[in-house]
Amino acid sequence: MPLGTGTAMADQRCNVPLAEWQPRAALQQQVEAQGWRVTRIRTKDGCYRVQGTNERGERYEGTFHPGTLRVLKVEIEYD
Repeated sequence: MPLGTGTAMADQRCNVPLAEWQPRAALQQQVEAQGWRVTRIRTKDGCYRVQGTNERGERYEGTFHPGTLRVLKVEIEYD
């Protein structure tokens, strides 16, 4: 049974001009430093969405602010 955990987002959309976005490579480096194995980075509602796993195979999905790369929401699916 999946169990999600994380912080609630006040606003599901990020409203940042594209010229102020941090590069995807910087986001990938940031989450990999935290132990994620990145499988996909995409954009949705103006935010970065990252999918990945950890060393135990648990699936992660995170939403990140594109200008600051601050974590807005993380969901973890446990087996």
